Amino acid sequence: MTTKTARDPPRGRWDSLPASLRAIINGLLITLFAANVWTPLIVGLGVPLGAPVEVGFLALFLWWASGGGPPLATQTARGAAFRKGALSPAGWARGLVAALSFAVTVHAAIVLLFRLVPFPTDAFQRGYDLSFIPSLPLKWLVVVISAGSAGICEETGFRGYMQQPIERRHGPALAILVSSIFFMLLHLTKGWATVGMIPIVLGAGVLLGLLAWSSESLIPGMIGHVTMDVGLFAYWWTGIAGDFTARPIAETGVDMPFLIACAAFATSLLVTLFMIWRLRQVTRSPAAQAPPPSVSTS
Repeated sequence: MTTKTARDPPRGRWDSLPASLRAIINGLLITLFAANVWTPLIVGLGVPLGAPVEVGFLALFLWWASGGGPPLATQTARGAAFRKGALSPAGWARGLVAALSFAVTVHAAIVLLFRLVPFPTDAFQRGYDLSFIPSLPLKWLVVVISAGSAGICEETGFRGYMQQPIERRHGPALAILVSSIFFMLLHLTKGWATVGMIPIVLGAGVLLGLLAWSSESLIPGMIGHVTMDVGLFAYWWTGIAGDFTARPIAETGVDMPFLIACAAFATSLLVTLFMIWRLRQVTRSPAAQAPPPSVSTS
């Protein structure tokens, strides 16, 4: 049994909370604050002025979340939560393939869902009306920045500040499960969160959690998340890239587009999982874990 000495710093209410609970709270706060800056900027400043302000905010957010700036006492913890570290060339290659195949997997899963049940256009596009934006280029700018904001902030909050501390204490399985469940619960507030979308969102969270764990970096997950969200915003939510008009196979029968979607989903999912496995091999290799050689100054 350990006893408290006079030299031990007093523990406040926050420090007395279980570490996993603190990680969950930190992850939610980081996500909810940072991801909700962009909308007020569009409303208050308009797209041409709001866009560069949001880009500047995201740059500052990444700098701070990865360990920069005050408070000095939390810099190390913020850097660790952000999974701050350099990817090797092999890690970059595998991470990029995993990120892009992840985005394909999610979109293929949505296509398959709405070949099984009718696509609820009104529910999906509720809250994503861009008709007030005067030109198509500006609409695309909103889509890209919206995707960047969501991908960067959610990966930092869920796979970084929430998952990484739990992962360190309880292992990756529980950490990925917890971050994925809260990721899913946050998105259940959206109009498009139909029953069929729930397993897709949960599965996306699991794949992103595995990607962060295997690469020991948030960057591949951010790339995959942003790529996925560009497609979600442009096609499924705003319709500026086209509309989904395919009918359920109950009406059309099993046709070639459905079979192609099945093949795309299975292939991209297998590629994603294989690259996650290969990423873990790279990051856990002796060369990756060896400390950098010391440099003599004599």
